[in-house]
Amino acid sequence: MLSSGVVGVVPLEFAPPKYAVIVNTIQARIEDGTYPPGLMLPSETQIMNEFGVSRPTVVRALEYLRQHGWIDTRPGKGRFARPRPVEPRALPPHAQALLGDEAVGRTRVVDAKQVPAPPRAASALDVDEGTPVMMRRRLIDVDEVGPVELGIAYVPLDVADGTEVGSMEPMPEGLLRHLTVRKRMEFVHATERISARQATSEEATLLELARRECVLTALLSIYDRTGRPAFALDLVIPPSRHELEDAFPITQ
Repeated sequence: MLSSGVVGVVPLEFAPPKYAVIVNTIQARIEDGTYPPGLMLPSETQIMNEFGVSRPTVVRALEYLRQHGWIDTRPGKGRFARPRPVEPRALPPHAQALLGDEAVGRTRVVDAKQVPAPPRAASALDVDEGTPVMMRRRLIDVDEVGPVELGIAYVPLDVADGTEVGSMEPMPEGLLRHLTVRKRMEFVHATERISARQATSEEATLLELARRECVLTALLSIYDRTGRPAFALDLVIPPSRHELEDAFPITQ
């Protein structure tokens, strides 16, 4: 059910040149065995000196490599090479539904407005808690079943600018396609965290749940080609009205 967020080589023609050089060089060294699995990578200072770049550029490149499964970070020890990542997986069905057409079925936009990023959204977007973001909540209802999903999108203001993210009207093409067309963005991978908790009083009202009923939550971060979390999605679903199923290859 959980998506690994691990993908293969992603071309970086549109990434900042110095950042791309570091990423591509380290990827090549892992592939050709210069950095075998388990080897500790050079320090940030060593990489800065080798490529003649600033520390933020190095940190950004290393974070991209970590997100894409090329390296591991071990607190207090350093960064270590991993085996070449497996091929990307398709989005699981529940994530596809969350990113899909808002005009299909009985979809209602609950609200769309600028808010301070709550802790979960801030973590998913890699921004400070309280940073202004655009929030868009939609509720999906199914005949003879009832409300089956509450989806909350959190979009940085610069990404939301010039789009319909703040509109109360459904998006026929879905959020992912809408941002791709309006902002000419390219999305390369997503990470997902699934957990369970008790529904809040507002969630219980919207989803028509019994008092103290539990819900499943899936928090997705959607990354663009630069390695930045372009937007986050927080899905709240009643387990009694959903069955999550996934399929994936087993590698050894």
